[in-house]
Amino acid sequence: MKFFIQAGAILGLVGVGLGAFGAHALRTMLESTGRAATFETAVKYQFYHALALVLVGVLMQLVGNNPAAVRLLGWAGYSFLGGVLIFSGSLYVLCFTGITWLGAITPLGGVAMIAGWALLFWAFS
Repeated sequence: MKFFIQAGAILGLVGVGLGAFGAHALRTMLESTGRAATFETAVKYQFYHALALVLVGVLMQLVGNNPAAVRLLGWAGYSFLGGVLIFSGSLYVLCFTGITWLGAITPLGGVAMIAGWALLFWAFS
């Protein structure tokens, strides 16, 4: 429970930092390589799912007496976390290195994020 709140807080902290760094220090480089929108997408999805992780941690505490819901919420949290690492992580690497084959794994992170939302729904159905 605490893990997901802390992971969300760290992802949020890093997301704000990267967003500011990208908007200021990296702006010229990202615009010259045509990767500004890609970087912004990575930050945006990281931040959305940072909030989702905090939500998962809070919800786990609220439904602590329902083991099935806690288990599904745990899977949702790990799906969100893995999704951010794969989706946003691959986009960051793409922006900084230009390695384009990473675009092939980015959708796997998106699928993990979608799975997290489905698991969150399932935990309360």
